Amino acid sequence: MTSATRPASAELVCFNSACRARYGITEVLYNCPQCGALMEAGYSGFGNAAALRGLFRERRLSNAPLDQSGVWRYRELFPFLDDYSEVVTLREGNTPLLDAPEAARYGGLERLSFKHQGFNPTGSFKDNGMTCGVAQALRLGLKRVACVSTGNTSASMAAYAAAAGLEALIFLPHGNISFGKLAQALEYGAKTLQVEANFDQILALVRVLADRLGIYLLNSVNPFRIEGQKSIMFEMLDQRDWQVPDWVVLPGGNLGNVSAFGKSLREAKQAGLIDRLPRLAVIQAEGAAPFHDFIRAGACEFRPVPRPETLATAIRIGDPVSWPKALNEIRCSEGAVEKVSEQEIADAKAIIGRCGIGCEPASAATLAGIRKLTASGVIQPDADVVAVLTGNLLKDPDYIYKYHTGKLESPGGARLESTFGNAPIVVPNDADRITELLE
Repeated sequence: MTSATRPASAELVCFNSACRARYGITEVLYNCPQCGALMEAGYSGFGNAAALRGLFRERRLSNAPLDQSGVWRYRELFPFLDDYSEVVTLREGNTPLLDAPEAARYGGLERLSFKHQGFNPTGSFKDNGMTCGVAQALRLGLKRVACVSTGNTSASMAAYAAAAGLEALIFLPHGNISFGKLAQALEYGAKTLQVEANFDQILALVRVLADRLGIYLLNSVNPFRIEGQKSIMFEMLDQRDWQVPDWVVLPGGNLGNVSAFGKSLREAKQAGLIDRLPRLAVIQAEGAAPFHDFIRAGACEFRPVPRPETLATAIRIGDPVSWPKALNEIRCSEGAVEKVSEQEIADAKAIIGRCGIGCEPASAATLAGIRKLTASGVIQPDADVVAVLTGNLLKDPDYIYKYHTGKLESPGGARLESTFGNAPIVVPNDADRITELLE
């Protein structure tokens, strides 16, 4: 056994720096019993950096299921399991890093790369975390898993639960979800319960039910979800030969991703895999921007948004549970937080589409935010920027059709401009007339 593959000891640690209480890695904890703060996985070490880099690259040639996963390929960097025999993988991760010159120009940059998580098995970054969350559920011998979801989490959990033989219970806001995402959960056999409440209210409800009924909760409060989502940054760095970008920009809803990204980058630096941290930028929608408003106001108290509103359903969250972790990562990386309008998101999404890439609405907040951050001088035009696209183009097709046909309305009912619209053209069954049109 080499120093690169020797297992590190793992434990659950309270995130609160004033507490840091420690518990066994197999305890079912989402919050610290002593102070109430979120929990995270902690490790004693990660092995030799050069050996790890070589091991990760070597695994790309392997046909072993764990090595073919773009998550478990990096398992030495989140060694919470002592047995990998029950891991369920759908070959998640393995998502591309795509250059986007037109999007770069629109964003005020000389160059821009998109790390596109929409290439995952169920079409979003949630798969990176869900494979780890389900692995922990199997390790604990639990039979039922649950989540509250506006879409992507439910699709991912339903798929991995089905593959693992677990019962999936999905709670979602009644009438407030993309059917493209709900269809996935239904297809994978999950039991869906539509609750007449918003996301944050339902999460509080499900926390009670999970404790009462012995259900394993797989929202981003689950520390093992965060461990899996760390792999997004590990894979991005590996794809760049461990060269660190200046900025990593991502959309912010429940803020689990920025929590995971910051933790992974700090641990990569601790392991000697990188020599510095990139700056993190979180972009929220104007109608669901409590984290942005908290940061900008320099407030001492975090104030949720009671009725969050945005067409970018994946980030329509008014009371993000991971905000304390996100705050720490923004501070550690000297990062930034911005918010963007519905019009800015819609136009940025159309520009991304013109690059031949495409994404769901929440993902486009990244480019909209980059455009604002470069205009304000926070991000310099020559900066090396990686923007994370969190979900697939086909997650919300109604949004796309309405934008390009001039029918897209904001949550308040105002008609959005089809600035870069590409409406379909009705033509007669006449070759001459069509020839005239095309010429």
